[in-house]
This record gives sequence, structure tokens and C-alpha cells, in this order.
Amino acid sequence: MKRIYLDHSATTPIDPEVAELMKTFSLECYGNPSSVHYFGRLSRKAIEEARKQIAVLIGADQKEIIFTSGGTEADNLAIQGAAKAKARKGRHLITSSIEHHAVLDTFKYLAKNGYELTILPVDAEGLVSADDVAGAVRKDTILISIMHANNEVGSVQPISEIGKIAHDNGSLFHVDAVQSLGKLPIDVEKMNIDLLSVSSHKIYGPKGVGALYVRTGVRLAPTAFGGSQERKMRPGTENTPGIIGFGKACELSGQRMNEENRRLIRLRDKLINGLQSSISDIKLNGPTGDKRLPNNVNVSIPFVPGETLLLNLDMVGIAASAGSACTSGSTDPSHVLLAMGIDPEIAHGSLRFSLGLQNTEEEIDYVLQELPRIVNQIRNC
Repeated sequence: MKRIYLDHSATTPIDPEVAELMKTFSLECYGNPSSVHYFGRLSRKAIEEARKQIAVLIGADQKEIIFTSGGTEADNLAIQGAAKAKARKGRHLITSSIEHHAVLDTFKYLAKNGYELTILPVDAEGLVSADDVAGAVRKDTILISIMHANNEVGSVQPISEIGKIAHDNGSLFHVDAVQSLGKLPIDVEKMNIDLLSVSSHKIYGPKGVGALYVRTGVRLAPTAFGGSQERKMRPGTENTPGIIGFGKACELSGQRMNEENRRLIRLRDKLINGLQSSISDIKLNGPTGDKRLPNNVNVSIPFVPGETLLLNLDMVGIAASAGSACTSGSTDPSHVLLAMGIDPEIAHGSLRFSLGLQNTEEEIDYVLQELPRIVNQIRNC
């Protein structure tokens, strides 16, 4: 059976160049990077090269990159670390209603422990209003956290504008860029970003490694204690092969971003237009054009449960999702779709297709052949 993978927002396959580099370093560069001997120095040099590769992709200095185990840890370190470090200045925090649970749940934890939290709404397209941010900011606002692009509906937020509002108020600005890294241009200086979370396995790198950009001069309280690795902000022996793979994945993503985005947008729009013309009552969730991630398609199909659609698609070799992979075990409708004002019953019938490097026009044609057939079959039962 032909297998088509359209779940790249959940994870991506490792790029062959990345895998080959990781294999080499796993077998030949096994020294602890904290060791002073030759083997340790070899690992340390490779880690610093990866740090530079990541910094180049986001317009940062390599000294501003802290390695973590992934996006979730980077979010936690940024939010908890900043909140605790700035607690004497104020305890007011701002985020949005469509953030990843790694962000929302961390803020809710802080709200139960002496901090005041404002959760901003979004419009029907899943976009945060910069005016709403400006209206929520107070003198005691110490941290604002808004994601660059939403993982479910692909909405791209006005980050530069929000960052300026934060800086004009003297607040720190954190951005979860896990979904946008390698897909959208990022310049932490021009976008007024103080803290930026990224993850490797969303850009054809290995799982289990991520990074946090920390602007020079920004102080974080550590959330873990032990060794002096990563400037004591993330103690523990570094995942050398993973970090090296992440660096290479960033380098490759930067090289192919523009051309690949043009290709993905063409496939994305073909899939959207084809579904809208072949399935009655279908609804596109999220914005259109450049306000949407190049690889994201999220639709709701009334009267057909999303899980039923996913199972039927899998039976014909198509892998998609009903939303975030981190909440796939939940029976509740997506908090993102509910925040956008979508009826819970409609939200239950949502599908997310996220395209990637290996997807072809022929594969999109196959989806456009099979999904309408599946929907009609289920509706007619």
C-alpha cells in the first residue's frame, strides 16, 4: 500500500545528511564535552559549531543559545526562569488562548503560585491583536509570551509589533517558534524577541533536543540544578549527537527555506481548493495567504468525527492528525478551535494536514481522491 505522510507538524523524518552526521559523531566523537582531553574537546567543538548554526538561522549570537531536551523544556525554562527572576519587579504575565500546552500549562502553574495571568483572546482566524496586547500591558507586566505560528491552524502572529509593545513597557517577550523555525524568516533583533523556543524534530532533525535563545543581558532563574553546562541554565551532560544533528538541520533549513516554501504553498493551496470544491459544508480553519504557515491545512467537516476520518484515511495509507500530537489522547475538542469561536461539535470533525519535503503533487491528488470518497461514505451510512 502506498503510504503518504502529512503530519509534519507533529514530527518530521530525519534528513539523511543529518542522520549520517549523527552516526559519525555517535561512533567517533563520543567524549564528554566537559572533559579536557582530546575526545572531550572534539565534542565541545562540534557542539559550538551547532550553536552557531542555530544562531545564524534566527539572527542571534551563538553565545545566546542554550540547548535543551526540546521545545517543552525551552518553554518552561523561559517562562518559569523569567517569571522568577523578575518577580520583584512585578508578577503580571500575558499570553494567548491558543498557545501550546507547554506554554499555557506553565503559565497556569505560575498563576496558582502567586502570579497574575491575563490570557488574551484570538479572532476567528486564530490571530492575536496587537491592540489587545497593548491594552493588557501594565506597569507590573514582566513577561509576554505569544507563539510565532500556531501548531494547529497555522496562524502567523504579528510578532514584531507585539515585541515592540513589550519593550516599550520594559517587559520581556518570549516567543514559541517551534512550528515556525525553518518555515518562516526569524530575526530576533528585528522582531524584538528576548526569549525564543525552538525544537529539532520539527525541521528534519532528531527528537529529544531543542534550544532556547536568551538575549544578552536577560537573566533567568534556573529550573534545574547540577553541573555548569549551558551557563548553569540547563545542567547535565549535553546530547552531543542530537545537538550536532539539530545544528545541521538548521543549516539545511536555512538553505532551502525560500524555494521549499514556494513549493509547499502551491501544494497547500491545491489541497485547500480541492477539498473546498469536493466536500460540502467543509470549513477552512485559520487564516489565508501569508498569515498562514506554508505547510498547514486545517479543516472541519461537519457531521463526521475527526477520529473516524483519521482511521479511514490511515486505512488507505494517508497519515494526518486531528490537531496537536501532544493532545492526541484527549477526547476534548481542540482548545485552539474553541478559542476561535468554532462550535464544539464542528471542532470534533477537524483534520490537520501538514506538508513536508517529500510530499508531491501526486500525493495531494490522491488525498483529493480519497478524502471526499470517505466523507461521502460516512455521511451516507
